[in-house]
Amino acid sequence: MMGDENGIPSLVKNQRLVQERRRQIIQGAFTLFVRKGFHKTTTREIARECGLSIGTMYEYIQSKEDVLYLVCDHIHTELERRLREAVMGISTGKEGLTRAVAEHFRLMGEMSDYVLLIYQETKSLSEEAKKRILDKEKEITAIFEGILQRGIQDGTLTLEPSFVKLMAHNIMVLGQMWTFRRWALGGHYTLEEYTRRQTALLLSECTQGDLGGDYDDERES
Repeated sequence: MMGDENGIPSLVKNQRLVQERRRQIIQGAFTLFVRKGFHKTTTREIARECGLSIGTMYEYIQSKEDVLYLVCDHIHTELERRLREAVMGISTGKEGLTRAVAEHFRLMGEMSDYVLLIYQETKSLSEEAKKRILDKEKEITAIFEGILQRGIQDGTLTLEPSFVKLMAHNIMVLGQMWTFRRWALGGHYTLEEYTRRQTALLLSECTQGDLGGDYDDERES
């Protein structure tokens, strides 16, 4: 039995074929998990949706939990790929931040059902698989950390270095807020307006020079 970088065993040795069939499985499972939820979806339904027999599908995965992991991993991989593409060729950290925030928010709008799926169903994964998914989230957050650090180095952002990690996580949450709170925000803002206003707030925080200074002074007094 062969394994891959995801740690999911397959009976098939041809890795190109494994990747191709798993893409089919992921696409079929996407639709069903979003519509019915993970627990109400059967492996037989997944096989039917992706055009494989149940026996053939089990040559590429061992359980329904494997399918859920593949789906979550695919979503994170796509998010990371799109973010990295968005900041290719940037000249300053500030430019990179503006581009990356816009792409992150755009992705949260496009993939909102899938992002909700991750947060609703990740609890069904094994602890090991869950850790790998959370590590993927950390890798995406690290993209923003790198952009912020570059801005500090080139002088286009004046964020205190000790606040870089906090700000990177804040940016992640602001994007996800459109997914989780769109039911409330969508009646007042378009995604473009939301992005523009949040970007202005973030740039204000990252260019004001002494973020957190008053708090640190108060804590030390």
